[in-house]
Amino acid sequence: MDRTAWIVITLCVAGLVGWEWWIAKQTPRRPAAVSVSPTPSTSLAEASATPASTISAPSPALAATPTPAATIPPADLHIEKLSNADVELDLTNAGGGIDKAVLRNYKAEGDAPVTMNGRKSMPIGAIVENPAAPALQKFEVQRTGDAVEFVYKSPDDLTIHKKFSFSKTTEKQDNFLVDLDVELVNGGATPYTSAGYFVALGTAAPIHPRDYPYYTRLVWCIEGKAKGIDVNWFGASGGLLGIGQRPPQSYYQQQTPNAEWAAVSDQFFTTLIAPLNGKVDGVWARRIDIAPEQKVYALEGAMKMPALQIAAGQTYDARFQIYAGPKIYHRLAQLDHNQAEVMDFGIFKIVSQFLLNFMNLLHGVLWHSYAAAILALTTIIRIVLWPLQSKANRSMRQTAALGPKMQELREKYKDDPTRMNQEVMKLYKEYGINPVGGCLPMFIQIPIFFGLYKMLSQAVELRNAKFLWVRDLSQPDTVAHLPVLGWPVNIIPLCMAATQIWLMQMTPKTGDPTQRRIMMFTPLIFLFICYNFAAALALYYTTQNLFSILQFYLNKRQPMPTLEKVPKRKTR
Repeated sequence: MDRTAWIVITLCVAGLVGWEWWIAKQTPRRPAAVSVSPTPSTSLAEASATPASTISAPSPALAATPTPAATIPPADLHIEKLSNADVELDLTNAGGGIDKAVLRNYKAEGDAPVTMNGRKSMPIGAIVENPAAPALQKFEVQRTGDAVEFVYKSPDDLTIHKKFSFSKTTEKQDNFLVDLDVELVNGGATPYTSAGYFVALGTAAPIHPRDYPYYTRLVWCIEGKAKGIDVNWFGASGGLLGIGQRPPQSYYQQQTPNAEWAAVSDQFFTTLIAPLNGKVDGVWARRIDIAPEQKVYALEGAMKMPALQIAAGQTYDARFQIYAGPKIYHRLAQLDHNQAEVMDFGIFKIVSQFLLNFMNLLHGVLWHSYAAAILALTTIIRIVLWPLQSKANRSMRQTAALGPKMQELREKYKDDPTRMNQEVMKLYKEYGINPVGGCLPMFIQIPIFFGLYKMLSQAVELRNAKFLWVRDLSQPDTVAHLPVLGWPVNIIPLCMAATQIWLMQMTPKTGDPTQRRIMMFTPLIFLFICYNFAAALALYYTTQNLFSILQFYLNKRQPMPTLEKVPKRKTR
Protein backbone atom coordinates (compact mmCIF):
# COMPACT_ATOMS: atom_id res chain seq x y z
CA MET A 1 0.00 0.00 0.00
CA ASP A 2 1.12 3.55 -0.63
CA ARG A 3 1.38 6.36 1.87
CA THR A 4 -2.11 7.72 1.15
CA ALA A 5 -3.74 4.36 1.85
CA TRP A 6 -1.95 4.05 5.19
CA ILE A 7 -3.05 7.56 6.17
CA VAL A 8 -6.68 6.77 5.36
CA ILE A 9 -6.54 3.49 7.31
CA THR A 10 -5.03 5.28 10.31
CA LEU A 11 -7.76 7.92 10.23
CA CYS A 12 -10.49 5.24 10.00
CA VAL A 13 -9.08 3.35 12.97
CA ALA A 14 -8.76 6.57 14.97
CA GLY A 15 -12.34 7.48 14.12
CA LEU A 16 -13.55 4.04 15.21
CA VAL A 17 -11.68 4.25 18.51
CA GLY A 18 -13.00 7.77 19.15
CA TRP A 19 -16.58 6.73 18.34
CA GLU A 20 -16.46 3.72 20.64
CA TRP A 21 -14.92 5.82 23.41
CA TRP A 22 -17.80 8.29 23.11
CA ILE A 23 -20.39 5.48 23.10
CA ALA A 24 -18.74 3.95 26.17
CA LYS A 25 -19.01 7.32 27.94
CA GLN A 26 -22.73 7.41 27.22
CA THR A 27 -23.37 3.93 28.61
CA PRO A 28 -22.04 2.81 32.02
CA ARG A 29 -19.99 -0.37 32.13
CA ARG A 30 -22.25 -2.12 34.59
CA PRO A 31 -25.61 -0.43 34.17
CA ALA A 32 -28.33 -0.98 36.69
CA ALA A 33 -31.53 -2.61 35.57
CA VAL A 34 -34.01 -0.20 33.99
CA SER A 35 -37.48 -0.66 35.41
CA VAL A 36 -40.61 1.38 35.05
CA SER A 37 -42.63 -0.73 37.42
CA PRO A 38 -43.87 0.81 40.65
CA THR A 39 -41.35 0.71 43.47
CA PRO A 40 -41.89 1.20 47.19
CA SER A 41 -40.74 4.81 46.88
CA THR A 42 -43.00 5.58 43.92
CA SER A 43 -46.03 3.40 44.53
CA LEU A 44 -49.49 4.45 43.50
CA ALA A 45 -50.38 4.95 47.14
CA GLU A 46 -47.56 7.42 47.70
CA ALA A 47 -48.15 9.05 44.34
CA SER A 48 -51.60 10.03 45.52
CA ALA A 49 -50.02 12.22 48.18
CA THR A 50 -47.98 14.29 45.73
CA PRO A 51 -49.33 17.11 43.54
CA ALA A 52 -47.68 15.67 40.41
CA SER A 53 -49.74 12.51 40.51
CA THR A 54 -52.92 13.45 42.37
CA ILE A 55 -55.75 10.96 41.99
CA SER A 56 -59.07 12.72 42.15
CA ALA A 57 -62.76 12.00 41.73
CA PRO A 58 -64.83 12.28 39.75
CA SER A 59 -63.31 12.79 36.28
CA PRO A 60 -64.65 15.69 34.22
CA ALA A 61 -64.46 13.42 31.20
CA LEU A 62 -67.55 11.53 32.26
CA ALA A 63 -69.42 14.06 34.34
CA ALA A 64 -72.01 16.54 33.13
CA THR A 65 -70.53 19.30 35.27
CA PRO A 66 -67.03 19.65 36.69
CA THR A 67 -66.64 18.76 40.37
CA PRO A 68 -63.84 19.59 42.80
CA ALA A 69 -60.88 17.20 42.84
CA ALA A 70 -60.67 14.95 45.88
CA THR A 71 -57.58 12.93 46.68
CA ILE A 72 -58.13 9.21 47.28
CA PRO A 73 -56.66 8.25 50.67
CA PRO A 74 -54.00 5.54 50.36
CA ALA A 75 -56.07 3.29 52.61
CA ASP A 76 -58.87 3.33 50.01
CA LEU A 77 -56.66 2.11 47.16
CA HIS A 78 -57.25 -1.48 46.16
CA ILE A 79 -55.43 -3.87 43.82
CA GLU A 80 -57.19 -6.89 42.33
CA LYS A 81 -55.15 -9.52 40.47
CA LEU A 82 -56.09 -11.26 37.26
CA SER A 83 -53.65 -13.82 35.89
CA ASN A 84 -53.02 -16.74 33.57
CA ALA A 85 -49.90 -18.78 32.77
CA ASP A 86 -48.32 -15.91 30.78
CA VAL A 87 -49.19 -12.63 32.49
CA GLU A 88 -50.32 -11.33 35.86
CA LEU A 89 -52.35 -8.12 35.90
CA ASP A 90 -52.61 -5.76 38.85
CA LEU A 91 -55.89 -3.87 38.43
CA THR A 92 -56.36 -0.73 40.50
CA ASN A 93 -59.56 1.00 41.61
CA ALA A 94 -57.87 4.37 40.95
CA GLY A 95 -59.21 4.99 37.47
CA GLY A 96 -60.30 1.39 37.01
CA GLY A 97 -57.39 0.12 34.93
CA ILE A 98 -54.28 -2.06 34.77
CA ASP A 99 -51.70 -0.65 37.17
CA LYS A 100 -49.03 -3.05 35.84
CA ALA A 101 -48.67 -6.25 33.83
CA VAL A 102 -46.02 -8.76 34.91
CA LEU A 103 -44.87 -11.11 32.15
CA ARG A 104 -44.20 -14.40 33.90
CA ASN A 105 -41.99 -15.98 31.21
CA TYR A 106 -39.82 -12.99 30.23
CA LYS A 107 -36.88 -11.84 32.30
CA ALA A 108 -35.52 -8.33 32.67
CA GLU A 109 -32.11 -7.72 34.23
CA GLY A 110 -31.35 -10.52 36.66
CA ASP A 111 -34.19 -12.88 37.50
CA ALA A 112 -36.92 -10.26 37.82
CA PRO A 113 -39.77 -10.66 35.32
CA VAL A 114 -40.50 -7.95 32.77
CA THR A 115 -43.05 -5.49 34.15
CA MET A 116 -45.08 -3.29 31.83
CA ASN A 117 -46.49 0.12 32.74
CA GLY A 118 -44.82 2.13 35.41
CA ARG A 119 -44.48 4.82 37.97
CA LYS A 120 -46.38 8.11 37.83
CA SER A 121 -48.37 6.90 34.84
CA MET A 122 -52.03 6.34 34.14
CA PRO A 123 -53.35 2.78 34.48
CA ILE A 124 -53.84 1.00 31.16
CA GLY A 125 -57.49 1.38 30.16
CA ALA A 126 -58.17 4.39 32.43
CA ILE A 127 -60.60 6.89 30.91
CA VAL A 128 -59.68 10.56 31.28
CA GLU A 129 -60.56 13.88 29.71
CA ASN A 130 -57.08 15.42 29.75
CA PRO A 131 -54.15 12.94 29.84
CA ALA A 132 -51.71 15.78 30.57
CA ALA A 133 -53.47 16.33 33.92
CA PRO A 134 -55.52 13.18 34.52
CA ALA A 135 -58.13 12.99 37.26
CA LEU A 136 -58.66 9.37 38.22
CA GLN A 137 -61.89 8.57 39.99
CA LYS A 138 -62.25 5.93 42.68
CA PHE A 139 -64.10 2.84 41.44
CA GLU A 140 -65.81 0.12 43.39
CA VAL A 141 -64.33 -3.31 42.65
CA GLN A 142 -66.26 -6.50 42.08
CA ARG A 143 -64.81 -9.94 41.33
CA THR A 144 -67.08 -12.07 39.13
CA GLY A 145 -65.54 -15.41 38.24
CA ASP A 146 -62.68 -14.91 35.75
CA ALA A 147 -63.35 -11.17 35.37
CA VAL A 148 -62.81 -8.01 37.41
CA GLU A 149 -65.47 -5.30 37.24
CA PHE A 150 -65.16 -1.65 38.23
CA VAL A 151 -68.16 0.58 38.90
CA TYR A 152 -68.28 4.33 39.42
CA LYS A 153 -71.35 6.53 39.78
CA SER A 154 -71.06 10.28 39.36
CA PRO A 155 -73.20 12.80 41.27
CA ASP A 156 -75.29 13.43 38.14
CA ASP A 157 -76.28 9.75 37.77
CA LEU A 158 -73.79 8.73 35.08
CA THR A 159 -72.67 5.20 35.94
CA ILE A 160 -69.49 3.73 34.48
CA HIS A 161 -69.07 -0.03 34.29
CA LYS A 162 -65.69 -1.47 33.24
CA LYS A 163 -65.03 -5.18 32.93
CA PHE A 164 -61.57 -6.75 32.41
CA SER A 165 -61.19 -10.40 31.39
CA PHE A 166 -58.79 -12.50 29.38
CA SER A 167 -59.86 -13.08 25.79
CA LYS A 168 -61.16 -16.52 24.91
CA THR A 169 -58.57 -18.27 22.77
CA THR A 170 -57.53 -21.74 21.66
CA GLU A 171 -53.83 -20.83 21.99
CA LYS A 172 -52.01 -22.83 24.64
CA GLN A 173 -49.37 -20.16 25.25
CA ASP A 174 -48.60 -16.48 24.63
CA ASN A 175 -52.01 -15.36 25.87
CA PHE A 176 -51.57 -11.64 26.41
CA LEU A 177 -55.00 -10.49 25.18
CA VAL A 178 -57.38 -8.77 27.58
CA ASP A 179 -60.95 -7.72 26.82
CA LEU A 180 -62.15 -4.40 28.21
CA ASP A 181 -65.90 -3.79 28.09
CA VAL A 182 -67.06 -0.27 28.97
CA GLU A 183 -70.68 0.62 29.63
CA LEU A 184 -71.91 4.14 30.38
CA VAL A 185 -75.45 4.38 31.73
CA ASN A 186 -77.11 7.79 31.78
CA GLY A 187 -79.51 7.60 34.72
CA GLY A 188 -80.12 11.36 34.69
CA ALA A 189 -83.00 13.31 33.22
CA THR A 190 -80.92 15.16 30.59
CA PRO A 191 -78.70 13.94 27.73
CA TYR A 192 -75.01 13.44 28.47
CA THR A 193 -72.65 14.93 25.89
CA SER A 194 -68.88 14.50 25.62
CA ALA A 195 -66.45 15.98 23.09
CA GLY A 196 -64.50 12.73 23.32
CA TYR A 197 -62.45 10.89 25.89
CA PHE A 198 -58.97 9.43 26.16
CA VAL A 199 -58.14 5.80 26.96
CA ALA A 200 -54.71 5.42 28.62
CA LEU A 201 -52.22 3.16 26.83
CA GLY A 202 -49.84 2.99 29.79
CA THR A 203 -46.08 3.34 29.55
CA ALA A 204 -43.33 1.77 27.43
CA ALA A 205 -39.65 1.89 28.35
CA PRO A 206 -36.41 0.10 27.41
CA ILE A 207 -35.87 -3.06 29.43
CA HIS A 208 -32.09 -2.92 29.00
CA PRO A 209 -30.09 0.37 28.99
CA ARG A 210 -28.57 -0.55 25.61
CA ASP A 211 -31.91 -1.17 23.90
CA TYR A 212 -32.25 1.15 20.91
CA PRO A 213 -34.16 4.28 22.05
CA TYR A 214 -35.78 4.88 18.66
CA TYR A 215 -37.92 1.77 19.23
CA THR A 216 -39.58 3.42 22.27
CA ARG A 217 -42.49 4.80 20.31
CA LEU A 218 -46.08 5.90 20.15
CA VAL A 219 -47.65 4.02 17.24
CA TRP A 220 -51.02 4.05 15.51
CA CYS A 221 -52.40 2.28 12.45
CA ILE A 222 -54.51 3.76 9.66
CA GLU A 223 -55.66 1.62 6.72
CA GLY A 224 -53.21 -1.13 7.57
CA LYS A 225 -50.15 1.15 7.75
CA ALA A 226 -48.46 1.98 11.02
CA LYS A 227 -47.24 5.48 11.82
CA GLY A 228 -45.58 6.84 14.91
CA ILE A 229 -43.03 8.96 16.73
CA ASP A 230 -40.24 7.92 19.09
CA VAL A 231 -38.88 9.45 22.28
CA ASN A 232 -36.31 11.48 20.33
CA TRP A 233 -39.14 13.62 18.91
CA PHE A 234 -39.53 15.34 22.30
CA GLY A 235 -35.97 16.64 22.38
CA ALA A 236 -34.86 19.97 20.98
CA SER A 237 -34.35 20.04 17.23
CA GLY A 238 -31.52 22.05 15.74
CA GLY A 239 -33.02 22.10 12.27
CA LEU A 240 -30.91 22.60 9.17
CA LEU A 241 -28.69 25.69 8.97
CA GLY A 242 -30.82 27.30 11.65
CA ILE A 243 -34.10 26.58 9.82
CA GLY A 244 -36.71 24.51 11.62
CA GLN A 245 -35.33 24.93 15.12
CA ARG A 246 -37.70 24.15 17.96
CA PRO A 247 -37.38 23.77 21.73
CA PRO A 248 -38.02 20.51 23.61
CA GLN A 249 -41.66 19.45 23.52
CA SER A 250 -43.69 18.51 26.60
CA TYR A 251 -46.44 16.61 24.81
CA TYR A 252 -47.37 15.18 21.45
CA GLN A 253 -50.96 15.28 20.25
CA GLN A 254 -52.24 14.37 16.81
CA GLN A 255 -55.59 13.71 15.17
CA THR A 256 -55.79 10.22 13.66
CA PRO A 257 -59.25 9.85 12.10
CA ASN A 258 -60.39 6.23 11.70
CA ALA A 259 -57.21 4.69 13.15
CA GLU A 260 -57.55 0.98 13.89
CA TRP A 261 -55.47 0.96 17.07
CA ALA A 262 -52.86 2.81 19.08
CA ALA A 263 -49.93 1.54 21.12
CA VAL A 264 -46.88 2.41 23.17
CA SER A 265 -43.97 0.18 22.28
CA ASP A 266 -40.33 -0.42 23.16
CA GLN A 267 -37.83 -2.56 21.27
CA PHE A 268 -39.36 -5.88 22.29
CA PHE A 269 -42.66 -5.25 24.12
CA THR A 270 -45.84 -3.30 23.47
CA THR A 271 -49.14 -2.28 25.01
CA LEU A 272 -51.64 -2.02 22.17
CA ILE A 273 -55.34 -1.19 22.41
CA ALA A 274 -57.75 -1.77 19.52
CA PRO A 275 -61.38 -0.52 19.74
CA LEU A 276 -63.65 -3.31 18.54
CA ASN A 277 -66.75 -1.19 17.84
CA GLY A 278 -65.21 2.16 16.98
CA LYS A 279 -62.14 3.97 15.68
CA VAL A 280 -59.35 5.97 17.25
CA ASP A 281 -59.78 9.70 16.68
CA GLY A 282 -56.46 10.97 18.05
CA VAL A 283 -53.32 10.11 20.00
CA TRP A 284 -51.35 11.77 22.81
CA ALA A 285 -47.96 11.08 24.40
CA ARG A 286 -45.36 12.49 26.76
CA ARG A 287 -41.77 11.50 27.54
CA ILE A 288 -40.74 10.42 31.04
CA ASP A 289 -37.13 10.72 32.19
CA ILE A 290 -36.09 7.43 33.82
CA ALA A 291 -32.33 7.90 33.88
CA PRO A 292 -31.45 11.24 32.22
CA GLU A 293 -27.72 10.76 32.81
CA GLN A 294 -27.92 7.56 30.73
CA LYS A 295 -30.38 9.11 28.27
CA VAL A 296 -33.00 6.46 29.06
CA TYR A 297 -36.60 7.57 28.59
CA ALA A 298 -40.05 6.07 28.85
CA LEU A 299 -43.08 7.07 26.80
CA GLU A 300 -46.62 7.38 28.18
CA GLY A 301 -49.50 7.42 25.72
CA ALA A 302 -53.25 7.68 25.35
CA MET A 303 -55.70 7.39 22.48
CA LYS A 304 -58.72 9.62 21.93
CA MET A 305 -62.16 8.23 21.10
CA PRO A 306 -64.75 10.28 19.15
CA ALA A 307 -67.42 12.49 20.67
CA LEU A 308 -70.51 10.81 22.07
CA GLN A 309 -74.00 11.67 23.28
CA ILE A 310 -76.12 9.50 25.58
CA ALA A 311 -79.82 10.25 25.86
CA ALA A 312 -81.49 10.15 29.26
CA GLY A 313 -82.04 6.56 30.35
CA GLN A 314 -79.84 5.20 27.53
CA THR A 315 -76.57 3.23 27.51
CA TYR A 316 -73.31 3.62 25.57
CA ASP A 317 -71.18 0.52 25.02
CA ALA A 318 -67.53 0.42 23.97
CA ARG A 319 -65.39 -2.69 23.59
CA PHE A 320 -61.60 -2.74 23.50
CA GLN A 321 -59.00 -5.45 23.02
CA ILE A 322 -55.73 -4.92 24.92
CA TYR A 323 -52.48 -6.67 24.02
CA ALA A 324 -49.89 -6.22 26.76
CA GLY A 325 -46.89 -8.40 26.07
CA PRO A 326 -43.91 -9.20 23.86
CA LYS A 327 -43.90 -8.34 20.16
CA ILE A 328 -44.31 -11.93 18.95
CA TYR A 329 -44.95 -11.55 15.24
CA HIS A 330 -46.90 -14.74 14.58
CA ARG A 331 -49.14 -14.02 17.59
CA LEU A 332 -49.85 -10.43 16.53
CA ALA A 333 -50.45 -11.53 12.94
CA GLN A 334 -53.35 -13.72 14.13
CA LEU A 335 -55.28 -10.70 15.36
CA ASP A 336 -57.91 -8.97 13.25
CA HIS A 337 -56.80 -5.34 13.13
CA ASN A 338 -53.30 -5.37 11.58
CA GLN A 339 -51.65 -5.40 15.02
CA ALA A 340 -48.52 -7.01 13.54
CA GLU A 341 -47.71 -3.63 11.95
CA VAL A 342 -46.42 -2.51 15.34
CA MET A 343 -43.23 -4.46 14.47
CA ASP A 344 -42.09 -1.61 12.17
CA PHE A 345 -40.17 -3.77 9.66
CA GLY A 346 -39.96 -0.93 7.12
CA ILE A 347 -39.60 -1.29 3.34
CA PHE A 348 -38.17 -4.81 3.65
CA LYS A 349 -41.20 -6.01 5.60
CA ILE A 350 -41.82 -9.08 3.44
CA VAL A 351 -38.20 -10.19 3.78
CA SER A 352 -38.21 -9.63 7.55
CA GLN A 353 -41.48 -11.51 8.02
CA PHE A 354 -40.27 -14.49 5.98
CA LEU A 355 -36.89 -14.67 7.73
CA LEU A 356 -38.48 -14.38 11.19
CA ASN A 357 -40.99 -17.14 10.50
CA PHE A 358 -38.29 -19.33 8.95
CA MET A 359 -35.91 -18.75 11.88
CA ASN A 360 -38.62 -19.75 14.35
CA LEU A 361 -39.35 -22.87 12.28
CA LEU A 362 -35.67 -23.85 12.37
CA HIS A 363 -35.56 -23.12 16.11
CA GLY A 364 -38.30 -25.66 16.65
CA VAL A 365 -36.33 -28.48 15.00
CA LEU A 366 -32.76 -27.55 16.02
CA TRP A 367 -32.63 -28.28 19.75
CA HIS A 368 -34.59 -25.08 20.47
CA SER A 369 -31.41 -23.06 19.96
CA TYR A 370 -31.70 -19.69 18.26
CA ALA A 371 -27.95 -19.63 17.62
CA ALA A 372 -28.30 -22.93 15.74
CA ALA A 373 -31.33 -21.50 13.90
CA ILE A 374 -29.32 -18.45 12.77
CA LEU A 375 -26.43 -20.65 11.61
CA ALA A 376 -28.86 -22.92 9.73
CA LEU A 377 -30.66 -19.92 8.21
CA THR A 378 -27.32 -18.55 6.98
CA THR A 379 -26.37 -21.96 5.55
CA ILE A 380 -29.64 -22.26 3.64
CA ILE A 381 -29.34 -18.74 2.22
CA ARG A 382 -25.78 -19.48 1.07
CA ILE A 383 -26.81 -22.79 -0.53
CA VAL A 384 -29.61 -21.03 -2.44
CA LEU A 385 -27.18 -18.34 -3.63
CA TRP A 386 -24.30 -20.76 -4.26
CA PRO A 387 -24.77 -21.16 -8.07
CA LEU A 388 -25.16 -17.41 -8.51
CA GLN A 389 -22.08 -16.71 -6.40
CA SER A 390 -20.05 -19.30 -8.34
CA LYS A 391 -20.98 -17.59 -11.56
CA ALA A 392 -20.04 -14.23 -10.05
CA ASN A 393 -16.69 -15.65 -8.91
CA ARG A 394 -15.99 -16.89 -12.42
CA SER A 395 -16.85 -13.45 -13.81
CA MET A 396 -14.41 -11.83 -11.35
CA ARG A 397 -11.64 -14.25 -12.34
CA GLN A 398 -12.26 -13.47 -16.02
CA THR A 399 -12.15 -9.76 -15.25
CA ALA A 400 -8.88 -10.26 -13.37
CA ALA A 401 -7.45 -12.10 -16.39
CA LEU A 402 -8.20 -8.99 -18.47
CA GLY A 403 -6.08 -6.93 -16.08
CA PRO A 404 -3.00 -6.57 -18.33
CA LYS A 405 -5.09 -5.50 -21.34
CA MET A 406 -7.05 -3.01 -19.23
CA GLN A 407 -3.81 -1.58 -17.83
CA GLU A 408 -2.58 -1.01 -21.37
CA LEU A 409 -5.76 0.92 -22.16
CA ARG A 410 -5.38 3.05 -19.01
CA GLU A 411 -1.82 3.93 -19.95
CA LYS A 412 -2.76 4.63 -23.53
CA TYR A 413 -5.76 6.88 -22.74
CA LYS A 414 -4.70 8.26 -19.36
CA ASP A 415 -5.28 11.81 -20.59
CA ASP A 416 -8.75 11.03 -21.96
CA PRO A 417 -10.92 9.34 -19.24
CA THR A 418 -14.01 9.28 -21.44
CA ARG A 419 -12.26 7.46 -24.26
CA MET A 420 -10.57 5.12 -21.75
CA ASN A 421 -13.95 4.08 -20.28
CA GLN A 422 -15.35 3.53 -23.76
CA GLU A 423 -12.44 1.30 -24.70
CA VAL A 424 -12.68 -0.66 -21.44
CA MET A 425 -16.37 -1.33 -22.02
CA LYS A 426 -15.59 -2.33 -25.58
CA LEU A 427 -13.00 -4.79 -24.24
CA TYR A 428 -15.57 -6.31 -21.87
CA LYS A 429 -18.03 -6.71 -24.73
CA GLU A 430 -15.34 -8.18 -27.00
CA TYR A 431 -14.68 -11.00 -24.52
CA GLY A 432 -18.31 -11.42 -23.41
CA ILE A 433 -17.73 -10.40 -19.80
CA ASN A 434 -20.35 -8.67 -17.69
CA PRO A 435 -18.46 -6.03 -15.62
CA VAL A 436 -21.08 -6.05 -12.85
CA GLY A 437 -21.51 -9.82 -12.81
CA GLY A 438 -19.40 -10.12 -9.69
CA CYS A 439 -21.58 -7.58 -7.85
CA LEU A 440 -24.96 -9.23 -8.49
CA PRO A 441 -24.94 -11.47 -5.38
CA MET A 442 -24.07 -8.40 -3.29
CA PHE A 443 -27.12 -6.54 -4.62
CA ILE A 444 -29.34 -9.54 -3.89
CA GLN A 445 -28.06 -9.71 -0.33
CA ILE A 446 -28.83 -6.06 0.41
CA PRO A 447 -32.56 -6.68 1.14
CA ILE A 448 -31.59 -9.84 3.04
CA PHE A 449 -29.10 -7.92 5.19
CA PHE A 450 -31.44 -5.04 5.99
CA GLY A 451 -34.41 -7.38 6.39
CA LEU A 452 -32.37 -9.39 8.87
CA TYR A 453 -31.29 -6.21 10.65
CA LYS A 454 -34.87 -5.03 11.15
CA MET A 455 -36.00 -8.54 12.12
CA LEU A 456 -33.19 -9.36 14.52
CA SER A 457 -33.44 -5.91 16.13
CA GLN A 458 -37.01 -6.63 17.27
CA ALA A 459 -37.14 -10.42 17.59
CA VAL A 460 -38.09 -10.84 21.24
CA GLU A 461 -37.32 -14.53 20.82
CA LEU A 462 -33.60 -13.68 20.88
CA ARG A 463 -33.72 -11.99 24.28
CA ASN A 464 -31.56 -13.95 26.72
CA ALA A 465 -30.79 -16.58 24.05
CA LYS A 466 -27.26 -17.87 24.71
CA PHE A 467 -24.45 -19.01 22.43
CA LEU A 468 -20.98 -19.93 23.71
CA TRP A 469 -19.83 -16.76 25.56
CA VAL A 470 -22.85 -14.75 24.34
CA ARG A 471 -25.40 -14.31 27.10
CA ASP A 472 -28.00 -12.46 25.01
CA LEU A 473 -28.17 -12.63 21.22
CA SER A 474 -30.28 -9.47 21.14
CA GLN A 475 -27.40 -7.43 22.65
CA PRO A 476 -23.73 -6.90 21.71
CA ASP A 477 -21.50 -9.75 22.94
CA THR A 478 -19.39 -7.55 25.21
CA VAL A 479 -16.93 -9.65 27.22
CA ALA A 480 -14.85 -6.85 28.77
CA HIS A 481 -14.00 -3.17 28.59
CA LEU A 482 -10.63 -1.70 27.75
CA PRO A 483 -8.97 0.10 30.66
CA VAL A 484 -9.18 3.91 30.79
CA LEU A 485 -11.09 4.24 27.50
CA GLY A 486 -13.92 1.99 28.63
CA TRP A 487 -14.25 0.70 25.06
CA PRO A 488 -16.35 -2.51 25.00
CA VAL A 489 -14.67 -5.60 23.56
CA ASN A 490 -17.18 -7.33 21.26
CA ILE A 491 -15.74 -10.57 19.91
CA ILE A 492 -18.10 -11.52 17.07
CA PRO A 493 -17.87 -8.17 15.21
CA LEU A 494 -14.06 -8.45 15.38
CA CYS A 495 -14.32 -11.97 13.91
CA MET A 496 -16.62 -10.56 11.24
CA ALA A 497 -14.05 -7.93 10.25
CA ALA A 498 -11.23 -10.51 10.26
CA THR A 499 -13.14 -12.90 7.99
CA GLN A 500 -14.01 -10.01 5.67
CA ILE A 501 -10.32 -9.06 5.38
CA TRP A 502 -9.47 -12.72 4.70
CA LEU A 503 -12.18 -12.81 2.04
CA MET A 504 -10.86 -9.68 0.36
CA GLN A 505 -7.38 -11.21 0.18
CA MET A 506 -8.85 -14.17 -1.74
CA THR A 507 -10.92 -12.05 -4.10
CA PRO A 508 -9.40 -11.53 -7.57
CA LYS A 509 -8.03 -8.01 -7.94
CA THR A 510 -10.21 -6.13 -10.41
CA GLY A 511 -10.72 -2.46 -11.21
CA ASP A 512 -8.18 0.32 -11.05
CA PRO A 513 -5.84 0.82 -8.07
CA THR A 514 -7.96 3.62 -6.63
CA GLN A 515 -11.07 1.42 -6.54
CA ARG A 516 -9.09 -1.36 -4.90
CA ARG A 517 -7.85 1.02 -2.20
CA ILE A 518 -11.42 2.12 -1.49
CA MET A 519 -12.55 -1.50 -1.19
CA MET A 520 -9.77 -2.13 1.33
CA PHE A 521 -11.66 0.02 3.83
CA THR A 522 -14.89 -2.00 3.55
CA PRO A 523 -14.10 -4.26 6.57
CA LEU A 524 -13.36 -1.21 8.71
CA ILE A 525 -16.58 0.47 7.61
CA PHE A 526 -18.64 -2.63 8.43
CA LEU A 527 -16.87 -2.97 11.77
CA PHE A 528 -17.62 0.69 12.49
CA ILE A 529 -21.34 0.23 11.64
CA CYS A 530 -21.96 -3.17 13.18
CA TYR A 531 -19.73 -3.09 16.25
CA ASN A 532 -22.58 -2.43 18.69
CA PHE A 533 -25.30 -4.30 16.80
CA ALA A 534 -27.00 -7.37 18.24
CA ALA A 535 -24.71 -10.39 18.41
CA ALA A 536 -27.21 -12.31 16.27
CA LEU A 537 -26.65 -10.03 13.29
CA ALA A 538 -22.85 -10.17 13.62
CA LEU A 539 -23.08 -13.97 13.93
CA TYR A 540 -25.03 -14.14 10.67
CA TYR A 541 -22.57 -11.97 8.77
CA THR A 542 -19.50 -13.78 10.14
CA THR A 543 -20.96 -17.15 9.14
CA GLN A 544 -21.78 -15.80 5.70
CA ASN A 545 -18.17 -14.63 5.27
CA LEU A 546 -16.89 -18.10 6.18
CA PHE A 547 -19.13 -19.64 3.52
CA SER A 548 -17.86 -17.11 0.97
CA ILE A 549 -14.27 -18.01 1.88
CA LEU A 550 -15.04 -21.71 1.41
CA GLN A 551 -16.67 -21.04 -1.95
CA PHE A 552 -13.78 -18.89 -3.18
CA TYR A 553 -11.34 -21.60 -2.11
CA LEU A 554 -13.25 -24.25 -4.07
CA ASN A 555 -13.63 -21.98 -7.11
CA LYS A 556 -9.91 -21.11 -7.15
CA ARG A 557 -9.05 -24.80 -7.33
CA GLN A 558 -10.90 -24.98 -10.65
CA PRO A 559 -8.98 -24.26 -13.89
CA MET A 560 -8.53 -20.60 -14.69
CA PRO A 561 -11.19 -19.55 -17.24
CA THR A 562 -9.74 -18.90 -20.66
CA LEU A 563 -10.26 -15.60 -22.43
CA GLU A 564 -11.97 -16.07 -25.77
CA LYS A 565 -13.35 -13.34 -27.95
CA VAL A 566 -17.03 -13.53 -28.68
CA PRO A 567 -17.61 -14.18 -32.40
CA LYS A 568 -19.08 -11.15 -34.08
CA ARG A 569 -22.56 -11.56 -35.47
CA LYS A 570 -22.82 -11.41 -39.22
CA THR A 571 -24.99 -8.58 -40.46
CA ARG A 572 -27.03 -8.93 -43.59
